[in-house]
Amino acid sequence: MTPVPGAPRLRAPEWFVFGLMASVTFVGLLSELIPSGILPQMTEDLGVSESHIGMLVGVYALASAVGTIPLVTATLTVNRKHLLLVLLAGFAISNLVVGLASSYAVMVGARIVGGVCAGVMWPMIAAYGTRLVPPERQGWAITVILAGSTLGISVGLPVMTLVGLEFGWRTEFLVFGLGVVVIAALCHLYLPAVPGEQRSRSNSPLTLLKNRAILMVILLTFLSVTGHYAVYTYIALLVETVQLAGGTGMALLVFGIGSVISVVASARVIDRWLQALVVSMLVLSAVSMLLFLAFARTPGIAHFTFFLWGVSFGPLGAMYQTAIARQVDRGRDVATSLQSSVFNFSIMLAAGLGGVLLVRLAGAGVKGIVWLALACFVLGAIVALMAKQTLRRA
Repeated sequence: MTPVPGAPRLRAPEWFVFGLMASVTFVGLLSELIPSGILPQMTEDLGVSESHIGMLVGVYALASAVGTIPLVTATLTVNRKHLLLVLLAGFAISNLVVGLASSYAVMVGARIVGGVCAGVMWPMIAAYGTRLVPPERQGWAITVILAGSTLGISVGLPVMTLVGLEFGWRTEFLVFGLGVVVIAALCHLYLPAVPGEQRSRSNSPLTLLKNRAILMVILLTFLSVTGHYAVYTYIALLVETVQLAGGTGMALLVFGIGSVISVVASARVIDRWLQALVVSMLVLSAVSMLLFLAFARTPGIAHFTFFLWGVSFGPLGAMYQTAIARQVDRGRDVATSLQSSVFNFSIMLAAGLGGVLLVRLAGAGVKGIVWLALACFVLGAIVALMAKQTLRRA
């Protein structure tokens, strides 16, 4: 590997360093979602309602969304490696406390700690990785790092859920927390130290929000995330509507396979053909929604459609973080925090809009949500076609 001028020297092979960074996003995603797979077991053992256990996911996401921008700005001057180790310690403590606590209130507090750490980690880890490679490989670096989250939802969550079902939900949290400790130790040994930035007017959130290109990426993030997660939140209803053979488990498997394939493929083209990648993924998303609306009950079409949808979903985070990284040299962590915060708020908005549509358009059922997603993807594709300068080649 050719050394990058001005970049810190790597203590291990490049594939290992970026794989280690991907493991951080892997645990970051799992830390948020692991209560979902063991909800009945936690409900029965703690003697609380399912909505209370669901809230353990909700407060995590809310803390992540609210804390992202101010905390990333506040920690801008901190060495990136040192900050990452603190965040991993927070993830570990959060999950170990949930695994050991008998009080629901303590668990909520621990989940808020985890959410705050996630809010800082997501934008920081991508910006950290871009400082280790030349500009023409930043998209590759971000894609590899964020691939951990794709593997987390497609592989990690089913595996951790199996651990919880076989050995108890507390064991799942404890094993996961100890796994984070191992990853933190490896990061301490092998990740290079990268200094933070001095805060200035040029890297403040308000200044960056005046950048039209950043606003364009934020708009694309909002449209894409709202479209995908409005449907994904109610995927069980979609499976029932299209009468998918194999049920929700099969849908998630096929979706996950498509996501993994697209992440691997997009890593090869994202730096040279970012605009083409964004437009094609939005068009493919729209085509998937049209297939759900028109042909999903045709034998074989539903499985193929879930696969296509997974392909369009896979590079979602990497595309827009790469686009953001290209807009700024200083304040990259703050810029990506703006995009990350919109990403998280869009997930919550998508779930809320989906619920409203299910009530207001009861006759349409989940198809009303699919129509919403289709509109988001079509509008997003139009915006992406117009954003040639924003999505320029590195």
